[in-house]
Amino acid sequence: MTDAKSSYRQIIKSTSIFGSVQIFTIIISLIKSKVIAIVIGPAGIGLIGLFNTAINLVGSFTNAGLETSGVKAISTVSHDTTLLAREVSIVNRLVWISGFLGLITLMIFSPLLSQFTFGNTDHTLSFILLSATLLFKQLTSGSIIVLQGLRKLKYLAKANIYGNLFGLLIAVPLYYFFGIDGIIPSIVLSSLLSMTIAFLYKQKVRIETVKLTNKEVFTEGKQLILLGFSLSIIGLLTTLSSYLLQVFISNYSTVTEVGFYTAGFTILNAYVGVIFTAMATDYYPRLAKVCSDTILVRKLVKEQSEIGVLLLTPVIVLFLAFAPTVIRLLYSEEFLPIVPLVCWGILGMVIKAVSWSMGYILIAKGDSKIFVKTSIAFNSVFLIVNILGYYYFGLEGLGITFLMNYIIHFLVLKIIVSKRYDFAFDNEFYKLFGYCSGICIITFLCLSIEFVLLKYILLSILILISLCFSWIQLNRRLHFKDFISRNNK
Repeated sequence: MTDAKSSYRQIIKSTSIFGSVQIFTIIISLIKSKVIAIVIGPAGIGLIGLFNTAINLVGSFTNAGLETSGVKAISTVSHDTTLLAREVSIVNRLVWISGFLGLITLMIFSPLLSQFTFGNTDHTLSFILLSATLLFKQLTSGSIIVLQGLRKLKYLAKANIYGNLFGLLIAVPLYYFFGIDGIIPSIVLSSLLSMTIAFLYKQKVRIETVKLTNKEVFTEGKQLILLGFSLSIIGLLTTLSSYLLQVFISNYSTVTEVGFYTAGFTILNAYVGVIFTAMATDYYPRLAKVCSDTILVRKLVKEQSEIGVLLLTPVIVLFLAFAPTVIRLLYSEEFLPIVPLVCWGILGMVIKAVSWSMGYILIAKGDSKIFVKTSIAFNSVFLIVNILGYYYFGLEGLGITFLMNYIIHFLVLKIIVSKRYDFAFDNEFYKLFGYCSGICIITFLCLSIEFVLLKYILLSILILISLCFSWIQLNRRLHFKDFISRNNK
């Protein structure tokens, strides 16, 4: 088997494992979303969105970016049991410290967050109660860091599946019986269960415990902290820009509009973006291992981009063809106003697949300065452009500006990685990227055809073309027959 074929198969294998997990997660989210949509409606979803974004805002500041820098650190020393034991001990200690920091910070700033988010201090107690989730989430991250860094994919998959399943079993009765009053206990208990399950799976990996002083932790973990702090700033900026946008929408319009935005954003990033989550689990540790070799980095990023584009193209075409039906299925009839937002935004996903793959080069290289600078620029543009888009064109304007942001992100990252790391795609990739983008754009244009029969005939043809094209291209790289037979042995 050639190295290229082996690499493509590793990407597909890890993507299929976590793709299955994410599909299961989507089903759980679907059930939860349906219950929330029916019981508490768009306003309830808007309220949940505001709470979660505010929590994530504080978490982005206090979590020190350990969920990313920790994976890099552990994957780098995974071959040496002695170094691995020390690195895991350092990560564990830092996770506890940052978790308590998040809890205390959210408690202190609860009145301010309530005032800024809702215009009054009525939700101060809610934020105080939610502060525990920052500790639980950070401890969950500590377990996930170890499993992902060591590429224990099956344990990681099971931790995700059971965490989401038990979270659903807790959330649904709370929303059903208590309505909006069930939001706070649902968020807290779900995060507690996720933490417990992730910890149990981490315990299955036998790693020697090393006793370290606080001085040793901060001395030896200095690089991890510096990179993590840079990443936490980036996470903070991303969450802050999203939070400010939601606050603007809430103040300019209503909480219901925030609910529509949250639902649309969830579809793009959680449901369609499932492929990114599935791929990142194994992609980042692999890229971190070869980050010093320019040729291997080019190869891996190209392969990852190709697989991402080929997997996403039929998903985008199918979604565009059946957007209203999908939204009714995921939420309810009330949420149909988000159709234009999602249709414009989903066009950018094929572009995001490529920029997302390139973006990991900066993290794998540990180039925190350039990463922070670009993130400040990207998030500033994101916030300004999206506010203008919503102000002038409403929800559809947000979809258009999402697409614009994806294009800007791709072009700027392409220039950076080209000049800084001598990275480039070959002509073969650009042809593939052009074909897939073209199929998605034509599908989008077909939506405006008024003659219904003609529209759905063309959409059916495009669905068939996208599925056949992706299948043929993937088969060229993987030889599915051999791949399936090998995995069945």
